[in-house]
Amino acid sequence: MTGLDVRDVTVTYPGRPPVVAVDSVSLTVERGEILALLGPSGCGKSSLLGAIIGTVPPASGAVHWEGEDLTAMPVHRRQFGMVFQDGQLFPHRTVAGNVSFGLEMQRTPAAEREERVAGLLEMVGLTGYEERPVTDLSGGQRQRVALARSLAPRPRLLALDEPLSSLDASLRARLAGEVKSILLAAGTTAILVTHDPDEAASIAHRVVQMEDGRLL
Repeated sequence: MTGLDVRDVTVTYPGRPPVVAVDSVSLTVERGEILALLGPSGCGKSSLLGAIIGTVPPASGAVHWEGEDLTAMPVHRRQFGMVFQDGQLFPHRTVAGNVSFGLEMQRTPAAEREERVAGLLEMVGLTGYEERPVTDLSGGQRQRVALARSLAPRPRLLALDEPLSSLDASLRARLAGEVKSILLAAGTTAILVTHDPDEAASIAHRVVQMEDGRLL
């Protein structure tokens, strides 16, 4: 069953003439599928991802989830999660505190929160790290915490924007396999944005190339 349906989405930025970052792109992502958007910097892949999750308003086109039009829906109502390049963890919170943040925003009961956090930390290989300050973690560990935090509220779709690009090559290669295993274990539909063909092939079920605002 199709989860995400992007129809003729165009994204422009102010200029004379306006800069076309995404040029009438259409794609679908099945529920449970991991799709990689692969392309060089400046090709429009992050702008397309922004239009999908709601942080970038499209100039035209539509974004649907299971038939529901999300195009004008605010970010917080789309039930999509996001993992950024640098993780964007809360430095004043522990590992468990970071992972539980979205559950707290949903007002999930404490016992249920603790159970969910424990399960996710086990999934990402960080059991026993609950009370560690995130500032004491390695880069790879921080990204696994960021992934667990994004998965905690059970998003319908998870967007990952160059999540491993700040790591060294050997760690990036190892963590790519771990990310795929985590996403598969969670059963999460995901879109990965990357410029690295090896990373795209390691993580995604399907790779779509993008160049000059269009899918190839």
